[in-house]
Amino acid sequence: MSSIEDLSARVERLLLRHEELQRAHGLLEQQLLAVSAERDSLRGRLAAARQRIDALLDRLQADAPAAAAPPTGEMP
Repeated sequence: MSSIEDLSARVERLLLRHEELQRAHGLLEQQLLAVSAERDSLRGRLAAARQRIDALLDRLQADAPAAAAPPTGEMP
């Protein structure tokens, strides 16, 4: 009879462990969603920053030839 009681106790422990693992899994899924959302937000911010830098570089390149040319009417 004790083997049935031992088996019953083991099944109870396994059920408790299963519930703990399910809770942990749920928490990990929530963390994954939060981290994924943060990653996506950071990617968007990075893309916007790159666009601003590219625009600034384009402006600098457009202004560079004008700054390098001597003013008209003056001789060096």
